[in-house]
Amino acid sequence: SARDPPTSSACRANDGALLGSPPQGMCVVAMTKRRRSLAAAAVVGAGLAAFLGGGRDRLELALGRFFRDVARSKARRRLYGNEYALTTMLLGQDEPVVAVDNDNSRNDATVTRDELAEADGLDGAPAYLSIRGRVYDVSAGAAFYGPGKRYHAFVGKDATRAFALGCTAARCISSDTAGLTPAQLKEIDRWTELYETHDKYTYVGRLVDRDDPIDELLRDL
Repeated sequence: SARDPPTSSACRANDGALLGSPPQGMCVVAMTKRRRSLAAAAVVGAGLAAFLGGGRDRLELALGRFFRDVARSKARRRLYGNEYALTTMLLGQDEPVVAVDNDNSRNDATVTRDELAEADGLDGAPAYLSIRGRVYDVSAGAAFYGPGKRYHAFVGKDATRAFALGCTAARCISSDTAGLTPAQLKEIDRWTELYETHDKYTYVGRLVDRDDPIDELLRDL
């Protein structure tokens, strides 16, 4: 009938004018749904491949990045009205939204490494983590960052390198980015976007080795 969605062949026939009026507009919807299905199938296939290859860790890594990208896509829809971000993310074709500090930064606070270490999520303390020198409060994500959970090892530390490598072992948890590939550096940007745009995690401040001497002086007065 006239209300039926167009077939794949009809969409291909109209491929040169997909931005026009119906039925071409209906083609856009049909093609978007098809791309989403293909993207989802690709993720499932990648996960199965990792699992069948004997890589439980690789499967957990793939799932972790999948759920990260779902959260990023929700944030982009909420903040920017982007309804189709997940497709490009799952296909690895997205450009992360990179956090940039400037003179009008919403928060110019600093967090020392000692203060970060104390925010370990234990005994009522908040749960902070740092990535690329930016500290975020992830206390609301106890299911991921609480004691015994997959990412608890990152809490109280700068885990930039671990985010790049997809590794939660102690040897990977470092702020050092030396030797990382462009693809691994982009993973850092993707994780940073997650924390920067998440509706439950909050930016705390910049990570510094120690307090400004003037701040220390004022505190001692």
